[in-house]
Amino acid sequence: MGDGQESRVAVVTGAGSGIGRAVALELLGAGWSVALAGRRTERLAETAALAPEGSALLAERADVARPDDVAALFGAVRERFGRLDLLFNNAGTFGPGGVPFEDLAYEAWRHVVDTNLNGAFLCAQAAYRQMKEQDPQGGRIINNGSISAHTPRPHSAPYTATKHALTGLTKALALDGRPYRIAVSQIDIGNAATDMTARMQTGALQANGETAPEPVMDVADVARTVRHMAELPLAANVQFATVLATAMPFVGRG
Repeated sequence: MGDGQESRVAVVTGAGSGIGRAVALELLGAGWSVALAGRRTERLAETAALAPEGSALLAERADVARPDDVAALFGAVRERFGRLDLLFNNAGTFGPGGVPFEDLAYEAWRHVVDTNLNGAFLCAQAAYRQMKEQDPQGGRIINNGSISAHTPRPHSAPYTATKHALTGLTKALALDGRPYRIAVSQIDIGNAATDMTARMQTGALQANGETAPEPVMDVADVARTVRHMAELPLAANVQFATVLATAMPFVGRG
């Protein structure tokens, strides 16, 4: 963590694919001990198989929207590694794509809220409690926001609402964590090349109603940014970072 600690322990949620997998492998490659968390054990096993030989890792099936799963996850981390230095609060879902707001089912809305917001809350609370109680005290929580935390896409009300809420959670925890050396930040990511963004390269609905392909960036560039944020000393914090494909239609009116 940049504080002279030999052991650095991270929990990465949504570690079975995409950004979560890339960040977990980046941390493992840098010598971190990493708990891989996700809903699908086979995907976690695939991530673990990509880790450097001899890596200290733990793969735990957990649905972040379920309090009992989250409690079991952090209990397993405490038992295996003894402490926690970093939570990358990454698990999330976009929800049903292309559904007009007036046709959005409540169950679909609730699923996105349960995963993106309630899940982030549950994991952050579990990490916060452990970081406050452990010796040496403190740690870091990095929430995965989105550029949707700033500007929505069409037909994205559940996702956008939860990502805006995540910004509020980040700010509140950054303030509440100060007395306990708990640094809390948020990374907002745009068009990293993952399964979730594959459609961007073939055509994404734009604000003007047209469909157009969008550029993407290598997810490894995101992972390196998260690692930089994670390895700062706890006296320093990247409060908000935005990492996006340079030419994507986000900045300005395009």
